[in-house]
Amino acid sequence: MPDMPRKIPAFPCVILAGGLSRRMGTNKSLVRLGGRTLLEHIVERLSPQAGAMALNGDRDWHEPSGLRRVPDTFSEKLGPLAGILAAMHDTASHHPAATHVLTVPTDAPLLPADLMARLAAAVTSSGSIAVASSDGNLHPVVGLWPVALADDLEAWIFTDEKRRVRHFLQRHQAIEVDFPMVETPAGRFDPFLNINTPEELAAAEKWLESWDQ
Repeated sequence: MPDMPRKIPAFPCVILAGGLSRRMGTNKSLVRLGGRTLLEHIVERLSPQAGAMALNGDRDWHEPSGLRRVPDTFSEKLGPLAGILAAMHDTASHHPAATHVLTVPTDAPLLPADLMARLAAAVTSSGSIAVASSDGNLHPVVGLWPVALADDLEAWIFTDEKRRVRHFLQRHQAIEVDFPMVETPAGRFDPFLNINTPEELAAAEKWLESWDQ
């Protein structure tokens, strides 16, 4: 009898929106692209893929998003690893059956439609980390994180001075999952395109206009 195909779980997702947005000059989550906020684009891309979604944002976030808010557990700004840790703790509390949680940044609105499926397919155990890459570049905060690593990550945040996500990934030998560039009449663009500046926002408008989704 042939092997049954493996069922890919729809893990919960936490959108990381706790950055300072210095280069944009305003909250990137609320910047508009094609008439909708970056956060709305992210929610639309991930809603069919994730089992549930929540938002990692500051405690004083007042803008309505329709998402449950998951603030960092620390009062000081400790970078994206603090948001990933908050996502792990939140998943353990609200989705105890889930072994992993997907995290994505709020400034990457054109994510692949098969992001969850491909990352989940790469996970080989409850302790595996799967992280996205494209065009030779690693996207360290776009990944599936084992909830069981929460204690290790918290200790790392307080012992590693630079708190770099890449260093934590190297510590656990993460599985890298490569995604293809997106072909459009206007050329090829990276589905993990980050929008950090007004210039990058203008470039994303061009790709969005030419993209047949």
